[in-house]
Amino acid sequence: MNRLFVAYKPINRSSNYFLTALKIKYNVKKAGFSGTLDPFACGVLIVAFGQFSKLFRFLKKAPKSYRATLWLGAHSSSLDIERVSQIDKVKEFSIEKIEEVLNSLKGELTYLPPKFSAKNIDGRRAYELARESVEFELKSVTSQITNIKFINYCHPFLTFEITISEGGYIRSMGEIIAKRLGVTGALSSLERLHEGEFIYEDEKPLSPIKYLNVDENFYTKDKEDILLGRKLKAEDFKNKNEGEYFVLYDKILTIIEIKDDRAHYLLNGVKLC
Repeated sequence: MNRLFVAYKPINRSSNYFLTALKIKYNVKKAGFSGTLDPFACGVLIVAFGQFSKLFRFLKKAPKSYRATLWLGAHSSSLDIERVSQIDKVKEFSIEKIEEVLNSLKGELTYLPPKFSAKNIDGRRAYELARESVEFELKSVTSQITNIKFINYCHPFLTFEITISEGGYIRSMGEIIAKRLGVTGALSSLERLHEGEFIYEDEKPLSPIKYLNVDENFYTKDKEDILLGRKLKAEDFKNKNEGEYFVLYDKILTIIEIKDDRAHYLLNGVKLC
């Protein structure tokens, strides 16, 4: 079964555990997802079955939007409620001050990702090392925050929505907001609202063509060349400019890259039905 859809991951389940449940539900063996959600988080998870699981890198998955609640005064090594070790009583802030701090995050922001993250450190995940109390350093990352909006403040809980480029860490955003308010903080809830153009709609099947992040191109020679995976020349395509493109023949999807006057297969032979 080839199928692309958006599922809604509940809280207190790992993304992998949730995917296993979906495989059982739909009776499929091959499946994958894009954009891991932490167990305490919930929301949009892009899921693909069969050959469609090869398409993730070519899909429009950015920017991503989240709704988060920040617990002001909470200390947590994981920057969320899973490892809260201390809670400080902190002063109440004005809405004006909160909005000022939130707005200060807009634009390009360079910061450190959480130590409890899936970052690769010498072949191991950062969260594995953090759980073993191993000392290590993380390299800073840069994210583009296109929008951040104040939602609610019921002291000491601050709820906001944020739209951020792919690969952004919302737990780190919470930490930055708390620091700019002069306190500690950890996320008490996190919901992913959408990934690019993907939103949750009762797991209805989606057409991959609508969500591809590459333009369509047309091959001017015999279509059998592509269907049979033969060598291709850039000069034989309608658009000869360098870049990645998809070509569709007989409901068979192929993705190619034109570079240095040559055409290379990036993905070939994915059936759309």
